[in-house]
Amino acid sequence: MLTHIRGILDQEQLAAVHRLMAAGRFTDGSASAGMAARRVKHNDELALNQAQFSELNNLVMGSLVKHPVYRSAAMPLKIAAPYYARYTRGKRYGSHVDDPIMGQGSELYRSDISVTIFLNSPKEYDGGELVIQTSFGEQQVKLPAGDGVIYPSSSLHYVAEVTRGERLVAVSWIQSLVREAEKRALLHEMNLARETLLQEQPDAGVTARVNHSYINLVRMWSEI
Repeated sequence: MLTHIRGILDQEQLAAVHRLMAAGRFTDGSASAGMAARRVKHNDELALNQAQFSELNNLVMGSLVKHPVYRSAAMPLKIAAPYYARYTRGKRYGSHVDDPIMGQGSELYRSDISVTIFLNSPKEYDGGELVIQTSFGEQQVKLPAGDGVIYPSSSLHYVAEVTRGERLVAVSWIQSLVREAEKRALLHEMNLARETLLQEQPDAGVTARVNHSYINLVRMWSEI
């Protein structure tokens, strides 16, 4: 399931993100890729000092983890520190599947969900679509600045070549409480209905039944 998360960052936050990114330098992004992805990864990634990275992550990831759509759709258990990637003219990321296990040492986590947050306007570059293979065919994603998308890390996907301008994104991975994408999708849809009922018919019997079923499905399917 692809889920569009709107308004993760507002204009003031985006301006602060751009200021921090301008203070850093970009290095070859293939250094952070796994063995298979390294062959097809052609982008640059941001290098900052620790204090600058902390400030940037507080802005970007701090806003993401508080977003209600993210919490409902991803059901996160662990989330990785993001990479901040730049694609200039001629850069791309060929077709690949994200590594199943990421992190190091005692900080290992399973990559169930990938997240891309778009940090500049799609008017600022041509190409650069995130293209994800789904059961309904290829889905192209190119979102407004401040919006993001989450999708199963097991999906075959690529970033189309940028032919003009500069594409800026933050990319991270999530280990979910619910491993299977199909179950997460069902729980997200059920939670949307549950929240509507809780707002509009809080005392109705059907609200209590849906709420009860949702809670117990989470209990049944979650892994901690």
